[in-house]
Amino acid sequence: MSVISRRILVTGGAGFLGSHLCERLLDAGHDVLCLDNYFTGRRANVAHLLDNARFEVMRHDVTFPLYVEVDEIYNLACPASPVHYQHDPVQTTKTSVHGAINMLGLAKRLRAKILQASTSEVYGDPTIHPQTEAYWGNVNPIGFRSCYDEGKRCAETLFFDYYRQHRLRIKVARIFNTYGPRMHPQDGRVVSNFIMQALAGEPITIYGDGSQTRSFCFMSDLIEGLIGLMDTDDEVTGPMNLGNPVEMSIRELAEAVIELTESRSELIFQPLPHDDPVQRQPDIGLARKTIGWEPRVQLREGLTQTIAYFSALREEMRLSGRVS
Repeated sequence: MSVISRRILVTGGAGFLGSHLCERLLDAGHDVLCLDNYFTGRRANVAHLLDNARFEVMRHDVTFPLYVEVDEIYNLACPASPVHYQHDPVQTTKTSVHGAINMLGLAKRLRAKILQASTSEVYGDPTIHPQTEAYWGNVNPIGFRSCYDEGKRCAETLFFDYYRQHRLRIKVARIFNTYGPRMHPQDGRVVSNFIMQALAGEPITIYGDGSQTRSFCFMSDLIEGLIGLMDTDDEVTGPMNLGNPVEMSIRELAEAVIELTESRSELIFQPLPHDDPVQRQPDIGLARKTIGWEPRVQLREGLTQTIAYFSALREEMRLSGRVS
């Protein structure tokens, strides 16, 4: 069956997930407009797409209005790691809130369908486990992580108010921990941290005692979930959890990375950051039922691909004199 080509805007399109989404949409036969301000996105992530006649890149910050013509919008623009979103917390909140207002306004003018990349951070440090979409969360509104947590929560509010007030066609995805090639090497997230430390033979830093848990979804699985949600009928709005329901401890992840990199790195332990969740695991029953989605890439396979990416990146940095 032939695919009807659409013109699709991806904000944050030069980022980790955005670049993979752009690539996947192009492969499906769509025209893609990639929007990024390059705060955390990297031109190198989309350089291989520039020769594609159906691909266009625009440098733009979503906190300012945008005037383009598109059929669909994936709003992924926002720094997603604590190191980056805590660097300028006011701007992080603006990116989530003003960015949502601007993209929703664009979608309203165009009558375009729009997807918000929300986050499992809306659940905060959860008091129920695993987390379902019906759970309202346990978030500190004045903590160090609040710029991201509350910004995303407010963006969800705006999406559903536009849906109720203006009958806008919306989709809201709550993304859990995702990893894979094109992660930023200094983004401070646990997978990239562990791999870069292991490849350098440095001690692997675990915050807390390592018993806190996460569930890690490989990027290609997550991208299929986003597209599956976007392609649902208009009455399906979400929010929908997208993540891997297989839970593991941070220490187990560190040990897996050491094994797969054949590193001699030792584990060192530092105090747990303020408001860091003790447990995080999605209930993906809604995604299974509604779009027939669940992760397929096993952790060892995904880590192997991610390690290969970071290993090649380290070699590139070494040759350019940026790392010894």
